[in-house]
Amino acid sequence: MPDAAVAEIKPLSRTQMAARVARDIPEGWYVNLGIGIPTAVADHVPLEREVIFHSENGVLGMGPAPEKDNIDPWLINAGKQYVTLRAGGSFCHHSDSFAMIRGGHLDLCVLGAFQVAENGDIANWATSENDTAPAVGGAMDLAAGAKRLWVMMEHTTKDGSPKLVRTCTYPLTAVGVVKRVYTNLAVIDITERGLVVLDLAPGVTLDGLQARTDAPLHLPG
Repeated sequence: MPDAAVAEIKPLSRTQMAARVARDIPEGWYVNLGIGIPTAVADHVPLEREVIFHSENGVLGMGPAPEKDNIDPWLINAGKQYVTLRAGGSFCHHSDSFAMIRGGHLDLCVLGAFQVAENGDIANWATSENDTAPAVGGAMDLAAGAKRLWVMMEHTTKDGSPKLVRTCTYPLTAVGVVKRVYTNLAVIDITERGLVVLDLAPGVTLDGLQARTDAPLHLPG
C-alpha cells in the first residue's frame, strides 16, 4: 500500500507541462521546440503573444497544431507533425535554418532528454533501430547555438530511476548547457550551486522530490 503522502501527489500531465513552459517564455523570443513532448508548447502560447517558433526543417513562425479537418499536408515540423503558420511566418532552405541556429539567433531551445546532470550536461539521443528518431538530429547544433536551453521531461524513467543525476551515464549531446528543467514533478534551475527547485507539482514535497532525484536539491537563496 502506498503511504498517504505518495497517494496525494498529482504529477503534471504532458499538456500541463507544456502549458507551464509556455507561461515562462517571454514576449518576442525566437524559440525552437525539440521533437517529442516539447512540440506541444506551441499549442499553449496565446495568439496575442508574439513568440516566434522555429523548426530545423526551415519553418519560422509556427503556430499551434491544426484541427484535424484543417491540415495542410505540406506544412510539418522537424518531427513530421502537422503544424500551422502564424501571420508573418515564413519558409527557408534547410541550410539557412541551421545558419539561424549556429549563428546564435535563437533565444531558447526546449529539448526532451533521457538524463540531465547537475552541472547542465544533457543526454538526449538514441541509436536503437526501434526508435522513431534514432539519431541526435539537430540537438547538438541547438544545444551549442541557442542562447539558452531548457529541458522538458518526465522526472523518472518508467521503472522509477532518476533522470536528474549527478553524472550522465548515457552518451552526451552537449556539456554544461542546460539552464532549466521542467518535469512532471517540478521546475528546477541549474546553477553554480547545482539544482535549485523553483516550483513543485501539487502534493510534491522537497523530500519526496529528493527521493526521486539522484543529485542534491537546493532551495532558492
